[in-house]
Formats: sequence, C-alpha cells, structure tokens
Amino acid sequence: MSRKSALIFALVGFLWGIPYLFIKVAVDEENGYAPAIVVFGRVLIGAAILIPLAIKDRSIFDAFRGIKYVAFYALLEMVIPWILIGTAEQKISSGLAGLLIASVPIWSNLITYFQGDKDALKANRIVGIGIGFIGVVLIVGIETFTGSSDPLSILMVIVSAIAYAYAVIMIRNKLPDVSGIAINGVAMALTAIFYLPFTIALWPDHTVSREATYSVIALGVFSTGIAFAVFFTLMADIGPTRASVVTYWNTAIAVVLGVIILSEPLTVGIRIGLPLVMLGSWLVNRRQKV
Repeated sequence: MSRKSALIFALVGFLWGIPYLFIKVAVDEENGYAPAIVVFGRVLIGAAILIPLAIKDRSIFDAFRGIKYVAFYALLEMVIPWILIGTAEQKISSGLAGLLIASVPIWSNLITYFQGDKDALKANRIVGIGIGFIGVVLIVGIETFTGSSDPLSILMVIVSAIAYAYAVIMIRNKLPDVSGIAINGVAMALTAIFYLPFTIALWPDHTVSREATYSVIALGVFSTGIAFAVFFTLMADIGPTRASVVTYWNTAIAVVLGVIILSEPLTVGIRIGLPLVMLGSWLVNRRQKV
C-alpha cells in the first residue's frame, strides 16, 4: 500500500468509525428520532453532496444507465443495513456495533474467492481473516452468554456486515467504470425516496434534542457523503477486498469514542475481541514477500 493510499485508508477509517456514535445519539428512544428517519436524513444530505459533483463531471448519466444495479446496491448497502444498525443500536452499544461490522472483510474475502479471486487464498489473508473471525465469534459468544447484549440486535449487525461486503463487490463487478460518487449519489437518492413515507409516518411527537439533530447532520455530511466518495477512491487503488479491511480500523475508533464520549462499558467481549480483529486487519493488509 502506497503512502497516499495509507492516508486515505486512515481517513476512511475515521469517517466510518464515528457514525456509530452519531447513530447511538440520533436514535435515542427518549430524545431522538426513529431509525428510519435517521436513515432518511443521512442519505438526503449525502445525496445533496454527491449528486451535484456527479452532474458536474457528467458521471451521473452512467449511473442512470446502470440503474438496476445501483438500485440493488442501494438496497444492500443502505436500505437494509442502515435500518438494521439503527434499530440494533437502541439495545447494544455503539462500540459493539462497530466491532461486529469488522466482520466485513471475512465475508468480502469469501465472496471474492467464490468469484475466482486467487489472491483470497494468500497465506496472510487466510490467517488474518481467521484471527479476525475468531475475535468476532468470541465477542458474539461472550456478549450473548453473559447477557451483556441483545442477541437479535447482534444478528442484525452481522446481517448488515454481509450485505455491505456483497454490495461493494457486486457494484464494482457490474459497473466497474462508473464513478463511485455517481453510484452512491443516486443510491442515496433512491434510499431517501424509499424512506420518505416512513419519515412522515414516524415523525416524532416529542421534543428532539439538539444533539440528535446535529448527529443526523454529521452522519449525512461526514460519514455518508464525504466518506463514500473517499472510500471508492481507496478501492480503485487497492481493490475491494483489501479496502474492506478498513472496517477493522473503524472498530477501534467506534469503541474508543463510545467509551470516552458515551461512557459505554468496555465489556469482556470487547476487551478480548478488539485486539484479535485489529491483528487480523494488519495481517490481511500486510504486503506478502514473494
């Protein structure tokens, strides 16, 4: 990985490490919004950032020509996982949600292997993903058996991780020459249209805190609009499988922010699993000597 790619990797890790904190605040059952409204708000803002850029470079027309793939991508990358994660975070910590999303590289590597990617069988990737998988399994097992977290909410986040992994690989295979900015701008617009009726129906009748509103805005600007544009730049340079490993670094940021800002407990499951998924990240992304 070049120095430029490493810097972009770190930036994406930060931008996608903070949303779990924002989501936790935004979906607070007493002072926040329903998860569907949070999804609507973040994609509406994200689309407002990305679509003008796609119109300016005319790449949006390429995205519209592949609209059936963009729509499927939106379903797997935004419509399904973001409502699941938002709902799950009403019962589990933001750090745990971020840590479970770290399983994305496992699913990404398995998918690309079955699609014929021989690099998926390199020793460092297999060992790294195996260690990361063990970490996730220990987290899920310990959190469930100790009663620290809701099992259904944990399952929701894992399903989201699988959807994330397949969505990115699918769209790059189907629309390899289409700008990531255009793809995500259109996908966010489609997602906003889908969630508009739910937003109207679920609009809160209680007073919403300023923190919840600011969190939705931050989600849209930083963790949706800007983050997706930067991620596709990274993926074009190092490939979808290695780029997906950024979720491991997201994890550390999500856990640390949850503990420091939200005073979330650093549970036994997280203490044991976090070092393992971080080690797995390093191994998968390490250059292998020939």
